[in-house]
Amino acid sequence: MRFDILTIFPGMFSSYCDESMVKRAKAKNILDIEIHDIRKFSTERHGKVDAIPYGGGPGMVMTPQPLYDAIMHAKKLNKGPVIYLSPRGKLLTHKKAQKLAKKPGLILVCGRYEGIDQRVIDLCVDEELSIGKYVLTGGELPALVVLDAVSRFVPEFIGKHESTVEESYSEALDGKKEYPHYTRPPVFMDLEVPEVLQSGHHAKIKEWRKDKLT
Repeated sequence: MRFDILTIFPGMFSSYCDESMVKRAKAKNILDIEIHDIRKFSTERHGKVDAIPYGGGPGMVMTPQPLYDAIMHAKKLNKGPVIYLSPRGKLLTHKKAQKLAKKPGLILVCGRYEGIDQRVIDLCVDEELSIGKYVLTGGELPALVVLDAVSRFVPEFIGKHESTVEESYSEALDGKKEYPHYTRPPVFMDLEVPEVLQSGHHAKIKEWRKDKLT
């Protein structure tokens, strides 16, 4: 699956994309992640990408030209929808991540300042997404959240298919939060692993886990 991420801070993605499971998925061509610096598309001096808002008000707004050109460039490389990370957007959920993973790719637009010119949204954006009811300084962290949440449902990204089937918010658990997990040693700081989990009785273990769902 291909991800094209548009940002004015491309360095924020390098460490995440070059570590752990994402790094392995890139090496195996399971994921193709390209980071695009919006400033490089600006026709203004010094790569300027912001201006004061019409009508007044605090802060700056990202200007349409660099964003529009950056998105058009990404659309030549990626047939997936253009998603703008915004607190105004619909909330990202477990089911939404599953649905997005079935797309051929995603183009993720990271805003900054007070947001982006509405005309870019009207012309280019297919959907606005939010990761929660709060405001961040930019769309880079939300873009990473979307990348992580969606990638987990891309075939072969996670070794065991069961890891994404039986987890919090999944259909297998009726949308509930997952049961507690334990591992070795059997006793730690005087706290013992529940006896039923050590019994090897699969039916009883299944029932215990079902009772622990919240």
